Amino acid sequence: MRAIQIHQTGGPEQLQLVDIPLPEPGAGQVRVKVAAAGVNFIDIYHRSGLYPQPLPFTLGLEVAGTVDAVGTGVTGWNPGDRVGCVTAIGGYAEYALASADKLVRIPDNVDLETAAAVLLQGMTAHYLTFSTFPLKAGDTCLVHAAAGGVGLLLIQIAKRLGARVIGTVSTEEKAALARAAGADEVVIYTRESFVERARAFTDGRGVDVVYDSVGASTVEGSLDSLRPRGMFVTFGNASGPVPPISPLTLSSKGSLFMTRPTLFHYIATPDELRWRAHDLFAWIGAGELQVRIDRRYPLTEAAAAQVALANRATSGKLLLIP
Repeated sequence: MRAIQIHQTGGPEQLQLVDIPLPEPGAGQVRVKVAAAGVNFIDIYHRSGLYPQPLPFTLGLEVAGTVDAVGTGVTGWNPGDRVGCVTAIGGYAEYALASADKLVRIPDNVDLETAAAVLLQGMTAHYLTFSTFPLKAGDTCLVHAAAGGVGLLLIQIAKRLGARVIGTVSTEEKAALARAAGADEVVIYTRESFVERARAFTDGRGVDVVYDSVGASTVEGSLDSLRPRGMFVTFGNASGPVPPISPLTLSSKGSLFMTRPTLFHYIATPDELRWRAHDLFAWIGAGELQVRIDRRYPLTEAAAAQVALANRATSGKLLLIP
């Protein structure tokens, strides 16, 4: 089968299209025929070596497709079942392996490409708004990269919960997308200070929470946008890792809270995984959550997909179609 592997860490040129044997599911595993694989920043971190993996390594954690074969001890899953996973083994390929207890069932009214586009980013937006800082009616949140894959979903879910949303974007085109998703206020950060706009929007008080996937370039402004005892949620490194922050900085800026969550700690149990995925699929099926697929690439263009994502030249999800 065809797959995208890295044999050494580095830039996008390290992504190689190879022919490798069809993987055999082990005990507790299933083999998934991949209909679509999500392209995510964690894939770039694996490729670059920021998150080290044994080499050679087939990239890709997020897939949607159909069960092709099951390993020993697997119950409840059968060939042909429509499934999704965000912890797949080798998702940038025609077939991938997954632990049976990490699969979610995709309902018939959600197409497989949409499922692949929403699982990782949608469950990220879900845990951020329901668990990390549970939003409630009247809260105000600042969402960086508001026209990105997570950002557009985060805005919609935050509005479902009754929160007010300020989004930051780089262009007028992206601002239009953030407004269409429901953002109450959109700041084009290349033209104006999002700190000043956030303060003005909250009558000088500051926002309750900042959801920041950008990292190094926004951290200072994010902290300065918060109300006393507000929360800084840093969950991505699009502009580089956040530098060390002294606890005294948090104290001096208003006894702030700071957390660096990751999705996998918020889907650690089957019940939590199914809760988040079920909500997303139910909202999509009811037409209450819009999933924007920005581009679809063949496996041969995996490097181009990662470059587009890394350059923040996207508005929505990027998919690989084997």
